[in-house]
Amino acid sequence: MAGQQVLIVDDSPEVRRELGMLLPLAGDIEVVGEAADGREAIRLVEALQPQVILLDLQMPVMDGYEAARQIKRRWPTCRVVALTVHDDAAAPQRAQQAGADAFVVKGALLATLVEAIAGK
Repeated sequence: MAGQQVLIVDDSPEVRRELGMLLPLAGDIEVVGEAADGREAIRLVEALQPQVILLDLQMPVMDGYEAARQIKRRWPTCRVVALTVHDDAAAPQRAQQAGADAFVVKGALLATLVEAIAGK
């Protein structure tokens, strides 16, 4: 079975680079692209058709909440994993209302992120 095809969406080049290197080592995951904001993410979902999107919630141009809403409306089977540095109580609920399938705080164990990608 082929690995999960993942699009990484984060406004931080360092975060994208780190996740792009670590995820393929941590599981059966293929990083198929990277985007720096929600608008770019939507263009890449259209072009690349990834199975999973790792989506930062706080980004310029279009934030992750709005991107999640648009992605789930157009590609309802695409799994959206919301990522944030903010561990506030409202963020997981807001992410879920926007369509996120999972919520992971940045800095969580890599295994936690891999499980969220896999839907466990």
